[in-house]
Amino acid sequence: MSDNRIDTLFAENRRAGCGMLMPFITAGFPDLETTTRLIPAMERGGATICEIGLPFSDPIADGPVIAASMHDALERGLRLPDVLGMVRAVRPKTCMGLVAMVSWSIVERRGPQAFISECATAGFDGFIFPDLPLEESGEARALVQTAGLTCSLLIAPTTPAARAAQIAEACTGFVYLLARTGITGVRSDTPEIESRVAALRAATNHPIACGFGMGSADAVRAVTQHADAAIVGSAIVKRLAEVRDAPIDESINTIESFVRELAGGLSQRAPTV
Repeated sequence: MSDNRIDTLFAENRRAGCGMLMPFITAGFPDLETTTRLIPAMERGGATICEIGLPFSDPIADGPVIAASMHDALERGLRLPDVLGMVRAVRPKTCMGLVAMVSWSIVERRGPQAFISECATAGFDGFIFPDLPLEESGEARALVQTAGLTCSLLIAPTTPAARAAQIAEACTGFVYLLARTGITGVRSDTPEIESRVAALRAATNHPIACGFGMGSADAVRAVTQHADAAIVGSAIVKRLAEVRDAPIDESINTIESFVRELAGGLSQRAPTV
C-alpha cells in the first residue's frame, strides 16, 4: 500500500464499504484562526479528507459564494506563506487528508518544484489542479509523484468517454468527477452520476470523488451510493459567511454540526478486498 495518506484513507474506506465526505473550505476565510480550528472540527463531524482552496483572484469555475470568500481572504492580505504556516500548525491535530485546490497559475508564479516541495513540507497530502489540461500536466504529475503526493485532475459531464478515461488514468489519489456543468453552488436537485461513475470504473481502479452542487445529506447519500466520496464546498462556505461575525466557538460548532449532518448521509456499499 502507498504511504500517502490519501491512498491509505481511500483503501481503508473501500475495504470497509464506507463512502467518504470531503468538505471544501477556503484557506483564511473568514480568517486563518478559524481555518486552523475548523479542520479538526470537521474531522470530528465525520469528514475524511479536506480540500483547502488557495485563494485566487480569478477562481476557476467557482460560483459567487466561493469566489467571494477568496476575494475576501486576498483583500485581507492572505499569502501563500500564511497558508503553509496554517497547514503546518494543523497537521499534527488531524488525521484527515489535506488536499490543496490550487490554480496552476499560482504554482507557475512560485515555480512548480518550489511550490510542490513547500506544500509537501507543510503537510499537504495532494493537489487538485482545476485549470490544468491533461496535455500540459506532465511536469506537474512528475513533480507531485516525486514529492510522494497525489495529483487529481477534473472530469466534466461533457468530457467524452475516451478522454475521461485518459484523465482518470493520469490521476493519482482519486479522480475528481464534476456532477454538473457550470459553476459551483448548492442545487436543490440530486445529480445523476451512476452511468458516468460506472464508465470510469471500467476505465480505472482509482477512487472517484464527486463534487459540484452537493449541500444536503440526501445529496451525499445519492453520490456515495456510486462514487467513493462526496465533495461539499459552497454549502459549507456559505454557512461560514453567515456566522463569520459570531464568536469563533459558535462558528466552529455550527460548521461541525453541519458536517455531521452531511456525514449522516454517507452510504454503505459492499466491502472490497
